Amino acid sequence: MTIYQWVSRGLFERHKQIFLSQLTFRIMQKGILEGVEYNTQMMNFLLFCPLKFDPPNPAHLKGWLPDNAWGAVQSLITLELFEQFSNHLEKEAPSRFKDWYNELTPETEKLPLDWKKLEAMPFEKLLVIRCLRPDRITTALDNFIRKTLPKGDDFVDCDSTLSFNDVVLSAYYDSTTMTPIYFILSPGANPVRDVEELAKSQGLDPRKMLHPVALGQGQDVVANNKLDIGHREGHWVMLQNVHLMPSFLVELEKKLDAYAAEGSNPGFRLFLSSDPSNAIPIGLLEKSIKLTNEPPQGLRANMKRAITFFQKEEFDEKDAKLKQILFGLCYFHSVMCERRKFGTKGWNRFYPFSMGDLRDSSIVLQNYMDGNAGSGKIPWDDLRYIFGEIMYGGHIVDDWDRRFTAAYLENLMQPSLLDEAEMFPYIEGKGISFKSPAALSHEKYIEYIETELPPETPLAFAMHPNAEIDFRT
Repeated sequence: MTIYQWVSRGLFERHKQIFLSQLTFRIMQKGILEGVEYNTQMMNFLLFCPLKFDPPNPAHLKGWLPDNAWGAVQSLITLELFEQFSNHLEKEAPSRFKDWYNELTPETEKLPLDWKKLEAMPFEKLLVIRCLRPDRITTALDNFIRKTLPKGDDFVDCDSTLSFNDVVLSAYYDSTTMTPIYFILSPGANPVRDVEELAKSQGLDPRKMLHPVALGQGQDVVANNKLDIGHREGHWVMLQNVHLMPSFLVELEKKLDAYAAEGSNPGFRLFLSSDPSNAIPIGLLEKSIKLTNEPPQGLRANMKRAITFFQKEEFDEKDAKLKQILFGLCYFHSVMCERRKFGTKGWNRFYPFSMGDLRDSSIVLQNYMDGNAGSGKIPWDDLRYIFGEIMYGGHIVDDWDRRFTAAYLENLMQPSLLDEAEMFPYIEGKGISFKSPAALSHEKYIEYIETELPPETPLAFAMHPNAEIDFRT
């Protein structure tokens, strides 16, 4: 778990599942997981899923079953155990297979006929999902890992209940004078502020003890000077955008080795940040603790990250109404970030919403509530304008996107938020619901998100269930 956690903290969200799946399959291959057999032929099928179009897709299935799914099934029946699958699909129960195919989450539903037995064979069921509903395979893989690995939930949900500040603090405790902390940048990330917060939490004055240097032409002299001061006097040095000066990094690596030989002041720490780049020396990467700061994937993970962004002690001291509005703001922030995965169905442009927007919105909210404490009134119109037109709206350049944001806030930021309002829009008769709870403690809010938030669905974003087929495929 320790190794997985450190590697995954340095990966982007889109790569984490690939790494975790490789880890799981490798452990399966070793034969040390109870009740899970590793079959090379089946593994190859899961990875490559070859298509065969002989015989062609029958006319009575064409209305709902894509040709590619039929082609995959013709390959599947060459594997042991699945010989009768095509026959059952085509002749014995096409309507029951169609019902299963049209489920919102087919990976959690039993297959028709005696294929129910695949519930006890989770890996084999993955192959069927890979053929018929490839858009659901990533979700099915997560479910498979949860069931297969001991404490699988801990791996799939790794760090989801930690704020990024907690992750940075954990990295700091593992760092040494010889082990830099390396931030790999993504849109909207601002590691300088995170390092300043860390310095304050360790009782250091960032203005005196932290030396940030933005690398660029001629800045190598400044950086070397600051490094020598830090090494000698135990200060922290932060070199930003190091990918802009790859030749300096070779020199930096040698410098760190020289410091190691001399012995640095124990207080010295080095922080680096850069865009993903092939120009970074491998030796420097291997020395460093690597961290990425992307919003996690999925509404639940985003909401947990948003709530944990607020310090537990400070959050619990807040007024009940303020807690409820903050919870609504965390939900709004998560929706704004997560809609990006739907491509142009989510936003007409790509916007770099980040935790900075949530932080600034919460500060303004606190100031407004303090200013209106005497009257007891909540200035909903002002809050909607500030969140929708200034804080998040500051990123938005498309009129329709701005109009959408205003409509979302109109639905969310109103008095009913304090009285168990329904937070998912347009879900009448759909059988899912997510209400704003009464004011809770910090821990209870995290628990509420964990237990009450429905499974991942486009309905949470007021979109049709089919909206996710494209990006999932």
